Amino acid sequence: MNTLLTVQSLTKQYGREKVVKDVSFSLMKNTSTALIGPNGAGKTTTLSMLTGLVNPTFGDIILKENKEDARRMIGFLPQYPKFFSWLSAIEFTEMTAKLSGVDTRVALKEAEKILDFVGLGNVKKKKTGTFSGGMKQRLGLAQAIVHNPSLLLLDEPVSALDPVGRREILNLLKELQERTTILYSTHILNDAEEMTDQLLFLRNGELVEQGSLSDVREKYANPMIKIIFSLEEEAKVFAISSPWNVKQKGSSVCIPIRENEPRMQEILAYASLGDWTVQRIEKASANLEEIFMQVVNKQ
Repeated sequence: MNTLLTVQSLTKQYGREKVVKDVSFSLMKNTSTALIGPNGAGKTTTLSMLTGLVNPTFGDIILKENKEDARRMIGFLPQYPKFFSWLSAIEFTEMTAKLSGVDTRVALKEAEKILDFVGLGNVKKKKTGTFSGGMKQRLGLAQAIVHNPSLLLLDEPVSALDPVGRREILNLLKELQERTTILYSTHILNDAEEMTDQLLFLRNGELVEQGSLSDVREKYANPMIKIIFSLEEEAKVFAISSPWNVKQKGSSVCIPIRENEPRMQEILAYASLGDWTVQRIEKASANLEEIFMQVVNKQ
């Protein structure tokens, strides 16, 4: 795979405060990268510098193609997209297509095509001021991709949507992954697990961890044995009486597997002795939410 974007020592400082500190990473063509971090970590500022909306204090942003017109190369969906309420969806999308470098003679055709793609073709003549939150998010995505950008930057693209809307937008993004490079910030870690090739963890403006999803999982996985009981009370009794370091959550318990820790045979033998009903015993590892907490809290 070829590198599409290289970021070197990217820094943004307001007065004496550095909100983004010496961030470096690369994006390969036709991959999806999640920018993860708590509120105030610097995710939005980083994306804003990549789009050109905010000038870096220091550092380099190197685009591998369309160097003369980054506007044509980049599509951007802010966290809270704004629209001219008096314009219809087709009018707004055609306008943004022209502003993004699409030839005037084909802008309308491209706008109609992209509105169909995001599921707004049947309401393309309605004023954007009448749109629901989910429809506005779809329209925001339409304006970001109408010019067929090589790099799509998304700031919390599904955070304001209900579960149905999230699923619909995620499905659209999965289709887009096949023909463009995506960098998106998110708080919803299940989404990152679902459609991510690379993870970038920001904390207090610093990039504290990065790598492929599989590499990050391997590094922070903390393998364990998970025992699922019929009742939460049974899990509590097991956790209290167990001779091992056990973490209980709801009707299940997790036992870390490390050197000198119990083996599966020992756990099976102990679990068969108690006055409880075991539904299932399985090997498990930390999910992305647990990994996130480890990364942002590490010294």
